Amino acid sequence: MSTGLNIHIEQDQGVSLVRIEGRLDAASASLLERKLTELIDGGKSRLVIDFAKVDYLSSAGMRLLLSTTKKLKSGDGGLHLCSVSEEVMEIIKMAGFERIIQIFPTEQEALQGFSNR
Repeated sequence: MSTGLNIHIEQDQGVSLVRIEGRLDAASASLLERKLTELIDGGKSRLVIDFAKVDYLSSAGMRLLLSTTKKLKSGDGGLHLCSVSEEVMEIIKMAGFERIIQIFPTEQEALQGFSNR
């Protein structure tokens, strides 16, 4: 069974860059959650999730983003999203999550968001 989500993780300037492609929905959220938990448990506290190739975000995906944000709030860590499409941004705004989750227009700005603290 395919989850419809591809995940690729890179390290850049002490930040874990998580590139996801496809749909972030109930079927795929658990896969992404496992990957993010592995990173956090491995001591990674600065995560950027690249949404450039995400075409759908469900409530399950939103819950995952919110819980990951809360886990990383302490210390100098955090969760930044970048390259969010208009469609996905609309979903985030309807839930009011743009006030909770840090969202940047580009990957570079999301990375710089950690050094500008």
